[in-house]
Amino acid sequence: MSEVLVVVEATREFGVKKVTLEMLTLARELGTPAAVVLGGAGAAQALAAKLGEFGAGKIYAAESEEIDGYLVAPKATVLADLVKRVQPAAVLLASSQEGKEIAARLAVKLDNGILTDVVALDADGTATQVAFAGSTIVKSKVTRGLPLVTVRPNSLTPAPAPATPAVEQLTVQVRETDKLARVVQRVAEQKGTRPELTEASVIVSGGRGLGNADNFTLVEELADLLGGAVGASRAAVDSGFYPHQFQVGQTGKTVSPQLYVALGISGAIQHRAGMQTSKTIAAVNKDPEAPIFEVADYGVVGDLFTVVPQAAEEIRKRR
Repeated sequence: MSEVLVVVEATREFGVKKVTLEMLTLARELGTPAAVVLGGAGAAQALAAKLGEFGAGKIYAAESEEIDGYLVAPKATVLADLVKRVQPAAVLLASSQEGKEIAARLAVKLDNGILTDVVALDADGTATQVAFAGSTIVKSKVTRGLPLVTVRPNSLTPAPAPATPAVEQLTVQVRETDKLARVVQRVAEQKGTRPELTEASVIVSGGRGLGNADNFTLVEELADLLGGAVGASRAAVDSGFYPHQFQVGQTGKTVSPQLYVALGISGAIQHRAGMQTSKTIAAVNKDPEAPIFEVADYGVVGDLFTVVPQAAEEIRKRR
């Protein structure tokens, strides 16, 4: 079977991101998964065990100062050279800010079609995309070149398929025009003990119904008791209740945890587009007509300032 190139998304702090494991799982339906690690010296070695656990039969390691010290242009150049050489069945990247930019540059270099925010990909290259906040399902195919797609995070459940990957070091050759934007400083974002939002199996989100930023302590307390992450609706973020990086929704992050708890969130279609694939959804809202109840598995019509403290107390009793 032909190789399917999976461009690895990872962080120094937490290693391989969940979306990479999803792409490796998807790649097994299309061909033989081959992970592409783009980073500094030693990057592939640090990620090899996890990539092999989820089916990467081969790891292409592009490790150099040019890759690590500049923005996405060198990565796109190295990837284009690799695609021309191995002629893969498909190329998968994450639908992240960087993943989409690499994919766009790659499409130009290869004179290739591109599909973004894909949630499923058939063996014949037919992609499934969700449009208009989840109200429309689109089937698409690349008409020029190979299937080059960016995969929307939390589109499928990663499944292990242990393999022992062989590592091939790539020769990194980039042009001067690829080095016009240098990384001059990296600042580590302060992380708490909570899991990263898109990786969490439990998420507790708050909306405008909380009234103000101080009341988000209720959301944080419940999230901590459940070992989960904190999210927020666009209305809450726009009102200044919580930072933008925690926004869940069409213009925020897409999540699909085992449990999603919505507190004081009306459930506008913009928010539902980012969380409606959660396995179990529980909602608390004082408005019995709130749209969130249309997708909720469990709903409580009531004042969240009464319901949440009671729920927290019951959780404490059972810990």
